[in-house]
Amino acid sequence: MRHSIEHVFFDLDRTLWDFDTNSREAIRELFVRFRIGHLTGAEFEVFHSLYQGVNEQYWERYRKAQVTQSELRRGRFFDSLCQLGHADMELADAMGVAYVDISPRKTALVDGALELLDYLNCRYALHIITNGFEEVQHIKLESSGIRDFFGEVITSERAGVKKPDAGIFRFAEQVTHALPTNAVMIGDHFEADVMGAVQAGWRSIYFSPDGGPDGDHLNVSTLREVMGIL
Repeated sequence: MRHSIEHVFFDLDRTLWDFDTNSREAIRELFVRFRIGHLTGAEFEVFHSLYQGVNEQYWERYRKAQVTQSELRRGRFFDSLCQLGHADMELADAMGVAYVDISPRKTALVDGALELLDYLNCRYALHIITNGFEEVQHIKLESSGIRDFFGEVITSERAGVKKPDAGIFRFAEQVTHALPTNAVMIGDHFEADVMGAVQAGWRSIYFSPDGGPDGDHLNVSTLREVMGIL
């Protein structure tokens, strides 16, 4: 693959930026700041587990354009609070605002991310394609110290369409001058990153630490394995 590739596109959350670690730290800060244990009687682990499930559901609905950005930000906290018997929309709004301020400033990266970026940096043009929000994805890149590795940061807001829609990959081609024949997408979400890229005629590498579908797709369980492919 390496001989025909010129542009390497990465997903950001859970591929390079350690979303789970960073989000957990941010949620813990909110739990303390807004006295969620006192208000609901729940331990942090219970609240965090509830929030994780609700958040994943909202992101899936967001990818399918079933909820808006503001509905996601508010709803994931409101629904979590409701499950603990505390239906407080004002509190949910405040938590949503605080989370967007705190979380993207966390700095944990997925194991091997810096090593891989250092390796690829002098060999390929590197870019980001993410369904994350424009205002926060740039903060994540700057805070974690990896912004300078990337030429273009393409968010779904900027492109006007979300992965896995082929439109976001076509937009990426336009702004980077990449071609389907010389581009590869690396990401942790099989449908959005891998199938989205394949449907656009690109090659893909599926980053799946816990294993996943094989088929005709290249799978890696660690980011360092990518260095043996590119």
